[in-house]
Amino acid sequence: MTTRQPLVLLVDDEQDLCMLMQMSLSRMGIKTHMAHHLQQAKYFFSEYKYDACITDLNLPDGSGLDLVKHVSQHYPKTPIAVLTAYGNMEIAIASLKAGAFDFVSKPINQLHLQQLLQKALHVPQLDVNVAEIPIEQSMLIGNSQVIRKLRESIKKIARSQAPVFITGESGTGKEVVANLIHKLSNRSDSPFIAINCGAISEDLMESELFGHKKGCFSGATQDKQGLIQAANGGTLFLDEIAELSLAMQAKLLRAVQEKKIRPLGSDTEIEVDFRIISASHQDIEVLVEQGKFRHDLFFRIHVMDVVLPPLRERDQDILILAVHFIQVICAEWQIPTKQLTEAAKAFLLEQHYSGNVRELRNIIEKAITMCDEDLLDIQHLQPAPIRGVSQNEVVETNVNAATQAEMSPKAQKIPEEGLEEYLEKVEKEVLLSALNQTHWNRTLAAKKLGMTFRSLRYRLKKFGLDTDDD
Repeated sequence: MTTRQPLVLLVDDEQDLCMLMQMSLSRMGIKTHMAHHLQQAKYFFSEYKYDACITDLNLPDGSGLDLVKHVSQHYPKTPIAVLTAYGNMEIAIASLKAGAFDFVSKPINQLHLQQLLQKALHVPQLDVNVAEIPIEQSMLIGNSQVIRKLRESIKKIARSQAPVFITGESGTGKEVVANLIHKLSNRSDSPFIAINCGAISEDLMESELFGHKKGCFSGATQDKQGLIQAANGGTLFLDEIAELSLAMQAKLLRAVQEKKIRPLGSDTEIEVDFRIISASHQDIEVLVEQGKFRHDLFFRIHVMDVVLPPLRERDQDILILAVHFIQVICAEWQIPTKQLTEAAKAFLLEQHYSGNVRELRNIIEKAITMCDEDLLDIQHLQPAPIRGVSQNEVVETNVNAATQAEMSPKAQKIPEEGLEEYLEKVEKEVLLSALNQTHWNRTLAAKKLGMTFRSLRYRLKKFGLDTDDD
């Protein structure tokens, strides 16, 4: 059985350029048709089934944007890329917003053209039903209308190469959505690299993003690959991008526009192919107006927009998420799956969730920690806080201890039982404290103590605290 040869339509009034692209694509085994004006291109689309299309923006009888909109509306399964003059990013971005798959700048780099077509010919089809993807793969849990619409938007966005900007309150799942876009795209076989820009100091950010050469600064003992280069062929997710300094924003802008990076201490640039997805809980447009975020970078990364709803606006998903988290956590901790009582369900539905989905998971995890039964009830979801020691009490205790040490030399004596016996006594007390805090749930106690279950069993047997025969 022979596979059908891909068919691509090239639209440009420069016949020499069309011939050049035709020769380049023929080396890839791609068959091409050529059209030299807008109406001819529309006619060809009505007569042939194309696997992809490349069009110039300036045509004798109209704009290539009109063809992009026409194809997006009438032939949505056909990816269309646009040719743009070098540096004309405003029009390139307008074409992406109109539905273009990607763009390539003139003069045409043959390698870039071939890479673009390779991706275009492997674009996921729209008939993929995201709602039917298993939960563990879709990651975007819920059945509310807003979540169903979000899945549909993500499905369409994943087909494009356009930069995506995700906004939403903290804890709404921005990285989850970015990862899902990557998994549904034709880049899914390549890396997904996520970076929290607010978690890396400004001094280290350039090295983390772009890499460095050995000896370029104190402590650079070897070459280091940057995270942008690590995302080559895949997706780069920059969370909290508003935390980047203006100087770093300028360097990032060039990397996004030119798809080239220069590691610290290097004299040469490295070409990289990545799709950028960025996110922030801040209002970037306000930061642009205040001069705290570069307008040109905002314009470049804010092509496709995804807005994540807070959990309080999708309350019918709360119990679905809660059950999902219970299943995941119990599986991770290797304990029987627990069930929610009706009272616990009512309690969860009444909460405000200022921390959104992340807060809900935190509540469920704490509840499982405090529950020895098969049912999670209200007292587990809102457990009494473990009694701690306030800062004032710590200071007062230290003062009293110091005073007693001065007054009583006996307090400074080495324990009479010897060091080994004393350490064993302390170890036993710590074990008992952890077991009491987890209601003698040994799996949770081991997790709390940061040791394996087998290691805990060994210590319990040593102190005669384990009565099991197995």
